[in-house]
Amino acid sequence: MEKDIEAYLVKRVKALGGHAYKFVSPSNRGVADRLVVLPGVVWFVEVKAEGGRLSPLQTLFIEQMKRLDQNVIVVWNKEDVDAFIATVSRGSR
Repeated sequence: MEKDIEAYLVKRVKALGGHAYKFVSPSNRGVADRLVVLPGVVWFVEVKAEGGRLSPLQTLFIEQMKRLDQNVIVVWNKEDVDAFIATVSRGSR
């Protein structure tokens, strides 16, 4: 379930010494679920359950962030979270 993946993400980020803030932006639908803040880097993270889909507004948000050269990722399962954690642990964008 999506909430389980999100809870796992929060736990893994916290273990790195970071924060995974629940991101809500009134009147801006489609923003990422979590704003992950680690030393020197911030990521917008959208959490989806396997078999889920991105809404058109979520896709638009992701494209906008990429155009602005921001860090944005979609995680679909705990393995994606693990891969994300491995990436940020190495300091990669």
